[in-house]
Amino acid sequence: MITVGEKFPSFNKKAVVSIEKGKEFEDITSEFLVNDDNVWTVMFWWPKDFTFVCPTEIAEFNKAYGEFRDRDARLIGASTDSEFVHAAWRRDHEDLRDLKFPMLADTSKSLAEDLGILEPTEKIAYRATFIVDPTGVVRWVCVNDLNVGRNVKEVLRVLDGLQTDELCPCNWEKGQETLTA
Repeated sequence: MITVGEKFPSFNKKAVVSIEKGKEFEDITSEFLVNDDNVWTVMFWWPKDFTFVCPTEIAEFNKAYGEFRDRDARLIGASTDSEFVHAAWRRDHEDLRDLKFPMLADTSKSLAEDLGILEPTEKIAYRATFIVDPTGVVRWVCVNDLNVGRNVKEVLRVLDGLQTDELCPCNWEKGQETLTA
């Protein structure tokens, strides 16, 4: 599995960005992650569309979208389902209709494979979360088993800590003192 300090892999994938007819899809590339505007990227993966745990996570990331934006971070959701399945799920599921971030489609499973997050039997993505800095380097990775949803507040807490570029003690939260060496 790709880990902290490594460059995020190159990719060019379709993503669902809207449910408005004719405006559903856009291409997203790894070049999108690298920028001079100090914008971080949080990419989170789920195993399958039209399941039970996955929409709870996606909806929670969407609720926190403003908090990520306030931290100069963009969100990208992803799975190995196709862009057409993503679009159908968004239209079908009330909590997903108004998503503010793209749903990346990795139908070839090449990006999930490059990241090392494919479950070996079904070849679907684990619940993996990557925080990528503006230079395209992975700064945090968290992977959950297929049946356990992640904690969006923890992703925000880690992002806050990384963005301080300081030493943050256990259970540190934004606004608390950091450590001095």
